[in-house]
Amino acid sequence: MEDMNYDKIVFESEDGDEEFYILEQTMLAGVNYLLVTDDIDSEEGSFLILKEEKGDEEFVSYDIVEDEKELKAVISIFDELLEDFDLEV
Repeated sequence: MEDMNYDKIVFESEDGDEEFYILEQTMLAGVNYLLVTDDIDSEEGSFLILKEEKGDEEFVSYDIVEDEKELKAVISIFDELLEDFDLEV
């Protein structure tokens, strides 16, 4: 992948902090979604689609999209936005 500056998002988990690079962002039906990866240097890196959850105004919370129908709809949008990527579930 070409050398670009990507925003990062950090998740706190029981195993410690995990850092992901934000590749793209979109909205569907008023909900914000992020396409993130753990490795921008490898074409074989894995990706996650995260859904913004409503909650405390001070902090933003994201959950991994697991619903297959919702996932396919969001992936089709990201596929159009990112012509260089071939996203597979």
